[in-house]
Amino acid sequence: MSHYKILAGLLPTLGMAIALPAHAIPIGGVEFPEGAVSFADTLVDYSLTGSVPSEPHRGAFNALGIPDYNSVNSCPNQAGCSFVSLGSGGSIVLRFDDNKLTGSNSNAVDLWVFEVGPNVEDTFVDISVNGINWNAVGKVFGSTAGIDIDFFGFGQTDQFSYVRLTDDPAEGGGGSGGTVGADIDAVGAISTVRTPIQVPEPGSVALLGLGLL
Repeated sequence: MSHYKILAGLLPTLGMAIALPAHAIPIGGVEFPEGAVSFADTLVDYSLTGSVPSEPHRGAFNALGIPDYNSVNSCPNQAGCSFVSLGSGGSIVLRFDDNKLTGSNSNAVDLWVFEVGPNVEDTFVDISVNGINWNAVGKVFGSTAGIDIDFFGFGQTDQFSYVRLTDDPAEGGGGSGGTVGADIDAVGAISTVRTPIQVPEPGSVALLGLGLL
């Protein structure tokens, strides 16, 4: 068999293994150069204090992925909701797995928070490399709002995997109700770098082949 035929046979497999750059597309009214990859992937923590939202509005997983708010504010259950409410003073910690938030070495917005619902509510924002040591980067003032992390001393060489959002109990639509606190739909990084794909060592690939045999 020729080398060309072998290469042609491998191309579909390689295409599945290699993540190609995403096209910049508008998502939730914001242009994200890396597309859907830009959004938080994993829920790390969801903590409620003070007045708490009703049970259907506590689906913290609704803050993951791209913004998908459907204008429905009273949810029948967590799975049927498109956002999560933080409660008065509550917080949520999200992690980027296939990318990292960076600065842009400019005054451009680097991080977007999609806060939804009829009440515009404020949210404190912290970012972290490891989920342990946190850096405060101000707060967003409800609705779709962005933060320039360069303003706080960070740049393109800084890479953050974690974002923590904390409701400001002194601002917003009051301290009670089914959707009390900031209502988070999504968190996306405009300035971002892809997390490198871990390529197995040749020895590991050989052992995997033996196992399959």
